[in-house]
Amino acid sequence: MLIQNGLVAHEDGVWREDIRIDGEIVREISPSLVPRAGEQVVDTSGKIILPGGVDVHTHMDLDLGNVRATDDFYTGTIAAACGGTTTIVDHMAFGPRGCTIRHQTEVYHKLAEGKAVIDYGFHGVLDHVDGAILDELEALSHEGITSHKFYLTYGGKISDAEVICLMERARELGLLLAVHAENDGAISYLRSKHLSLGNTAPVYHARSRPPESEAEAVNRVAMLAAMAGDAPIYFVHLSSALSLDVIRAARSRGQKNLFTETCPQYLMLDEALYLCDDGLKYIMSPPLRTMKDREVLWDGVRCGDIDVIGTDHCPFFYSREKQLGKDDFTKTPGGAPGVEARMALMFSHVSTGIFDMSRLVSLCCAQPARLFGLYPKKGVIAAGSDADIVVFDPSVTKVLTHDMLHENTDYTPYEGIRLTGYPVLTISRGEIIVQDGRFVGKKGRGRFLMRGLPELHGERRE
Repeated sequence: MLIQNGLVAHEDGVWREDIRIDGEIVREISPSLVPRAGEQVVDTSGKIILPGGVDVHTHMDLDLGNVRATDDFYTGTIAAACGGTTTIVDHMAFGPRGCTIRHQTEVYHKLAEGKAVIDYGFHGVLDHVDGAILDELEALSHEGITSHKFYLTYGGKISDAEVICLMERARELGLLLAVHAENDGAISYLRSKHLSLGNTAPVYHARSRPPESEAEAVNRVAMLAAMAGDAPIYFVHLSSALSLDVIRAARSRGQKNLFTETCPQYLMLDEALYLCDDGLKYIMSPPLRTMKDREVLWDGVRCGDIDVIGTDHCPFFYSREKQLGKDDFTKTPGGAPGVEARMALMFSHVSTGIFDMSRLVSLCCAQPARLFGLYPKKGVIAAGSDADIVVFDPSVTKVLTHDMLHENTDYTPYEGIRLTGYPVLTISRGEIIVQDGRFVGKKGRGRFLMRGLPELHGERRE
């Protein structure tokens, strides 16, 4: 395949280039390549070409016990592909209490194999730390799982002592630990308090998880990471100005291995939505914040203090699972769809001048690939990389609606947002799998990715 006449976006600039693909690999990039006999030519005049998106925070087929996420690895990866994402790294659900990491790894291999239409990896998850778990970290690193997630809230949370023990071992092995950072004790108290007062509406989800509950946990993890010798930590779904201030302060003290992710919902939506009639749609943890928090997070995106934009894609039907909380916000499963909209939402913000196309490539493609052991196979258009490519038409303007998306749910939190530019072609490993919004690939074509160690101590973009 030869892709001609497009503007190719890289982290260090955007240039008019042609891209030659041989099988599954990018073989050659040059301002002017001549078609060879038998070569399929794709004319991208007037289009912008990006590396396929890398979303390192999804929850496909997540089993919460009483409900299950409504996108499995087939429907969810179709949605991802249609939105221009060609790689996901999925956060596994907790298994039976006290189970091994390998237990859930085997479960997830079965869930994804034969279904995923794009390439995928897994983050390990653990609900306790002991000698066997620490031994598993090394064994699983040789099987392509080089990141693991722990929680400071929910039933599977681990103690501070377990956290620092885990951090020390991960640092020795060069692994990256992802953390859901919220103060469990404060949240439990505030939830109980609101329920006792009869405060059951969706807005009390936000009021029972204030920004201080996130910032305290972020600070605690940062301090524990310092005690563990600057252990590498990745903060998922950062939502508040307070938390970003904590990260900035820790970095100013010399901690080089604290990395941050935020999500489109925290950049584009705010807590006023909890007061609407359909406020249950927006119950997620951490909750939506204020307009001021949004402004500070956008500043972090612009200046490089935010490293990655993921989605935390975890969909449920508003008309079904979300209604479990109509009389009690604590009964609503947390999560929202977003894997399909991410790239288009961020692409649209380039035209506003908030950041440029190269920063978009870094946030949504290259940096997540680096941090999670996929670069330069993924996240970049370069000779030798996988031919994962998304073509955007910047002349397309449309209003985002649920009806145009492929996610297996009945709403999008981004309903009515006006978009400038939209993906019109998605190529995964040299194969066109989405054309003009229509999935044309095959079920099960996605491959499990043997991820390497993360690239740490990277130079921070200012």
